[in-house]
Amino acid sequence: MNLMEKLESMYKRSEELKFEIGDTVRVYVKVKEGTRERIQIFEGTVIAKKHGGLNESFTVRRISYGVGVERVFPVHSPSVDKVEVVRRAKVRRAKLYYLRGRVGKAAKVKERI
Repeated sequence: MNLMEKLESMYKRSEELKFEIGDTVRVYVKVKEGTRERIQIFEGTVIAKKHGGLNESFTVRRISYGVGVERVFPVHSPSVDKVEVVRRAKVRRAKLYYLRGRVGKAAKVKERI
């Protein structure tokens, strides 16, 4: 068990990401195109978080040209450069999958003051 913890600690992110379910976040993702590497921003609402050490991940949803787009980001991935919180939200659920069936103003969550 101690060996596994040592191995996981090598690959874990040093700083903790401070966001919750419902928050609108801006995820800076490193994208490699051929020999070049650039940073692409994906902004949306966090609808789920999956905890579990090195396998920890979070799902971000946004509407792009009228189509819902969801991406799952591993927290400890080197391709995730940083996560910036744009807006905090007040929600009463752990998973916001019900937002998938809503569009427009119905898909909004209350802002936390």
